[in-house]
Amino acid sequence: MVKSDFLRRTVVALIMAPVVIGSIVLGFPYYSLLLLMVGGMLSWEWSNMLASDRKAVYATVYTLSMATFVMMQSLLGILLILLFSIALVGIKARNEKHKYLLILGVPYISFGIGALMLLMLLYSAPAVLWLLFVVWAVDVGGYLVGCSVKGPKLAPKISPNKTWSGLFGGMGLAALIGWGGAYYFGWENSSFYVYLAAVLALVEQIGDLVESAIKRVAGVKDSSDIIPGHGGVFDRVDGLIFTAFVLLLGVVLYSMLR
Repeated sequence: MVKSDFLRRTVVALIMAPVVIGSIVLGFPYYSLLLLMVGGMLSWEWSNMLASDRKAVYATVYTLSMATFVMMQSLLGILLILLFSIALVGIKARNEKHKYLLILGVPYISFGIGALMLLMLLYSAPAVLWLLFVVWAVDVGGYLVGCSVKGPKLAPKISPNKTWSGLFGGMGLAALIGWGGAYYFGWENSSFYVYLAAVLALVEQIGDLVESAIKRVAGVKDSSDIIPGHGGVFDRVDGLIFTAFVLLLGVVLYSMLR
């Protein structure tokens, strides 16, 4: 990455970060509005990069399914809306080239956005902030170490720029931030969050690679060009929504087994 691109990415990130953090700290309804806005943009980008000629239809359906997580407390209601949305997209996408990926977009985006909402509802703002900073740490650590050390490629056929050194660098910084965040929020057994953050860093990288693989199938470099220097919204939150869902699932399973 050339210096000018790095500076542009940094400036845009510094502008966006306070908006995101502010909505989390202020809570509802600002957080809900942020998630619905992000979800709608993800929906449009998903349809756009898969070359669908029904972008408005898919964006509406995805946003509807995500709104159920934001506004509804009924698990049955959520499942019914999701099934309806998947069926509707399936009917609309039956003649599309990437019809199965278009259908996958409904649960993929909805579960990710829904997990971010439920983390706020169940565990409040500190939990969401902790996850957000851990995910950011993965990206920063991966970039700094990967560019400095380089070395063997992580998944050259999917994402040629990612290296094993970048993965370990991201996991290391995420572990440090995970511990620091837990200590700052006064959580018990803060050392546990070192390991949790490292595992989530690995999950974040998997989420990033999943989106990279989808973009390769679609034949696009970025999900869109809406964010200067960063590509699309999906390019920024692919790891976050993947990690949020896995974290929420892990917490629920742990609570059930206790």
